[in-house]
Amino acid sequence: MNRLTSRDILARLIAFPTVSRDSNLALIAFIRDYLATYGVESELFYNEEKTKASLFATIGPEDQGGIILSGHTDVVPVDGQQWTVPAFALTEQDGKLYGRGTADMKGFIACVLAAVPDLVQSSLRWPVHLAFSYDEEVGCLGVRPMLANLAQRDLAFKMCLIGEPTQLKPVLGHKGKLAMRCQVKGAACHSAYAPYGVNAIEYAAQLIGKLGEIAAERAQPQYHDSRFDPPFSTIQTGLIQGGRALNIVPEECEFDFEVRALPDFDAKTVAHTLQTYAEQELLPKMRAVQADTHIVLEELSAYPGLVTAKDSEVAALIASLCESEEFGTVAFGTEGGLFHQAGIPTVVCGPGSMDQGHKPDEFVSIEQLARCDQMLQRLIIYLTNPKTT
Repeated sequence: MNRLTSRDILARLIAFPTVSRDSNLALIAFIRDYLATYGVESELFYNEEKTKASLFATIGPEDQGGIILSGHTDVVPVDGQQWTVPAFALTEQDGKLYGRGTADMKGFIACVLAAVPDLVQSSLRWPVHLAFSYDEEVGCLGVRPMLANLAQRDLAFKMCLIGEPTQLKPVLGHKGKLAMRCQVKGAACHSAYAPYGVNAIEYAAQLIGKLGEIAAERAQPQYHDSRFDPPFSTIQTGLIQGGRALNIVPEECEFDFEVRALPDFDAKTVAHTLQTYAEQELLPKMRAVQADTHIVLEELSAYPGLVTAKDSEVAALIASLCESEEFGTVAFGTEGGLFHQAGIPTVVCGPGSMDQGHKPDEFVSIEQLARCDQMLQRLIIYLTNPKTT
């Protein structure tokens, strides 16, 4: 087949509406067929329902660790957003390529796939591994089965490059995340007799207030890390629902909160502190009125933070590939923390900006795609240079 450019491939990828709630198998089949035309075999790691899959493929020596190029195939929804161009068709205007996922992060995947012919034709001293996952946007779920499988292989990977949009600046760190749901069951009664009921909303409000106290504590200067913005771990409540009518003491209330944690802070200590507060301070009062009341905390999702040393080998390598030592961090999370946790040195660097991610009229510039193509060509030179070690 005629060689496809990164723009050509991006147009194909955007046409697959791989919103996290839907299947990504059609896109994965396209990538798998594309790789097969160049003689590259791939393996799939499915979810339990077999409706989604992550893909892993190796180009070059299969008995060595080499470099992992990683990206997620899912995108966030467009529901309720006012797009001026089709969300799932590539539109070019004024040097920009519009469509859901162009920046986050099919642009990077397109550049990686466009480099496959050159990778196949090169005499690679170390292999390049392609790792494309599902369900990153809902908690970095799809990469985990793949990482569990890689952990069983006797390979020492040199680096994982996560191609999230950073405007091709080298990123060495991001915060971790813990998402939790709290369910409060009180006891209903007529509001005229409110003291004889257990108001679930009011007890939920006390729990949210406690989260505010914990957040204020973590914001103290002694817990700051100036590499991050904000420079401290944050806690926020994002959803709440409860109650049936104003004249009924609410029996139930539920709220979701999240912790965005610096890499050296265990976000689960927040949940443990809240659970202790509930058991020691709130539940005795609630059960003094009604014995079967309860407060339940449920983990929705979690992923670790990432921090890679500036003086590490992988930091020097990514600096040479993207021709920048402007090391930084990002506020959003990536799968990088999971790769790092698995013992694989990890950096983040990709085309586009997260300023456009998750928004209507998402785009990546043609210039950013071209620069990413060039970065991958420098990677090929590095992998074929006999002087590299």
